[in-house]
Amino acid sequence: MSEPASESALPARGTVDPVLTPISYDQFLADVQTLADAIRHTPDWCPDRIIGVARGGLVPAVYLSHATGVPMLSCDMSHQAAPPWELLVQLAQRTRSGERFLFVDDINDSGRTIGLLRHRLAAEGAEPAAARFATLLDNEVSAERVDYRARTIDRRTVKDWFVFPWEAVASAAAIAADAAEVPERTA
Repeated sequence: MSEPASESALPARGTVDPVLTPISYDQFLADVQTLADAIRHTPDWCPDRIIGVARGGLVPAVYLSHATGVPMLSCDMSHQAAPPWELLVQLAQRTRSGERFLFVDDINDSGRTIGLLRHRLAAEGAEPAAARFATLLDNEVSAERVDYRARTIDRRTVKDWFVFPWEAVASAAAIAADAAEVPERTA
């Protein structure tokens, strides 16, 4: 049986133990509700589909889909071996027909994933105003901005590794390994 994430994680080689900050299920639900309320209170824009960005954005997207009644699709950006370019080509085409999409991820940390999605959609001719982005946590110094956020962090001072409820079932070593993939986030 895996060691719970709440116990101290093993550091990756050459790194310092990351500070693991669990996000409770109740906080997660409140964050989803914050996003749902923000979407409902945007009078001039409503998505036709919510796009869950894998891996971290899938669970929030499912909950947000239920909270808003907006159907959901998924887009796997969790590894670069097989990027979802064909899906993005289709979504870009659909924006030219007037459809709107809300991409959902767990955290906008560096902005790399959001930037890649925006770049690829633009390259495929998507209508810029038809795609928006939402995250549970938004790093205010990220290279990319999101349209909706539940909470904001500042990576210049907050170096914690946030452990979302769906990640809490992983071993502490696996969580520490995830944190160590981009050490500048937590150093």
